[in-house]
Amino acid sequence: MPRQPLKNIAITLSLLALAAPLAANESEDEDGRHVAPASADQAAPPAEDPDGPPARRDDHRADDNRDGAESHPAATGETGAEPATPPAPDPVAPLELLGQSVPVGTFDTLYWTPDQSFRSIATPVPVLVAHGTRPGPHLCLTAAVHGDELNGIEMVRRLMYELEPDELAGTVVGVPIVNLDGFRNGSRYLSDRRDLNRYFPGRKNGSAASRVAYSLFENIVRHCDYLVDLHTGSQKRVNQPQLRADLENPQVVAFAKHFGGMTVLHSPSSSGMLRAAAVDQGIVAVTMEAGGPNRLEDDAVDYGVQALETLLENLDMRKASRFWGAPQPVFYESEWIRAGQGGILLSEVELNDQVKKGQILGTVTDPISNTGSAIIAPYDGRVLGMAVNQVVHAGFAAYRIGEEKSAEEVEAKAEQAQEQGDADGDDENTGAGASAEESDRPDGDTE
Repeated sequence: MPRQPLKNIAITLSLLALAAPLAANESEDEDGRHVAPASADQAAPPAEDPDGPPARRDDHRADDNRDGAESHPAATGETGAEPATPPAPDPVAPLELLGQSVPVGTFDTLYWTPDQSFRSIATPVPVLVAHGTRPGPHLCLTAAVHGDELNGIEMVRRLMYELEPDELAGTVVGVPIVNLDGFRNGSRYLSDRRDLNRYFPGRKNGSAASRVAYSLFENIVRHCDYLVDLHTGSQKRVNQPQLRADLENPQVVAFAKHFGGMTVLHSPSSSGMLRAAAVDQGIVAVTMEAGGPNRLEDDAVDYGVQALETLLENLDMRKASRFWGAPQPVFYESEWIRAGQGGILLSEVELNDQVKKGQILGTVTDPISNTGSAIIAPYDGRVLGMAVNQVVHAGFAAYRIGEEKSAEEVEAKAEQAQEQGDADGDDENTGAGASAEESDRPDGDTE
């Protein structure tokens, strides 16, 4: 047999051998182009752009249902193909924030300068940052948006300084004192007497309050995946530690579950609130309330820190030294019960007490005529907020009573609200909720 045909046969066999692995992993479309298989069991996910932003764990924004997330080994079949090797996770990049770079696995203090004063005398606001060594979400904590609310400042300090960045997945950013002017003056408000938590996301060329809100939102909050805004009661009122959350938003419901046994109160946010602006931009946010203004309450602070530690554990950001797995009380409806007359308020109940319909919550007595009246619970519930004993006027909001609902009822309401929102439009649905909440909010109450 001539030698040339043998050579051609050998070349042909070699080409067929080289093409076999390709055929095992690819097919051709109708135009003859190679395409990857559609099945997740047969192909690895595409690699991310190395020049793009570091990957964030957006899976935490949704519910915790992880069915189907488990990977399966590739079938070897008759081709003898080796199982696909999972791609290595992208390396964590330094954090770029406020014009500075925070190295991986480090703790740093940055400084934010709100655009509200003379540049020559402006005082930068400290921002604490723990940037982990492993990929994970960006969690932001803000406190003292109202300058007289001190418990949140201490919560941020305790949590941030117990973090070990080299054992952390993701990033935690804490702003202990947002409203530095109000903090110095022991005041709820900014120096222009405006409530900062009515101006988010703010405007670059707006009022002083709007400029501060815009600066915080653009320079810090927009870098978050999750936000917890820390508050206390206001105007001589105290709150049982609780989360304020829009329980008609399924992502917010899923996030609220991560705080362990902390009470959750359904509270549609009003326009201008920080958590409302955050949710509008796709940042999952809640407000945490604990205690009262112008005081440091160790029990309330410890309660809040425990909830935040549990949150980090449930977000897979770090292992908590203590984990809170108690059942979570959820209150879908609540109401402020008001004084019928002016006088001296003396309470007969305490925070977190269970009360029955018709029970006396407190009395208001005229100090001159010695005439008084009782404030009565209109239904069975729990005391979630209350005023301290003081002189009050008629119509003063004295006790917030909540009606507890099961988790199943809350989730069903959230699904129903989402379906209704899809049908009627988000703007109409949100506006209705905000108006209802505003009508029930006492003057200057929290948030």
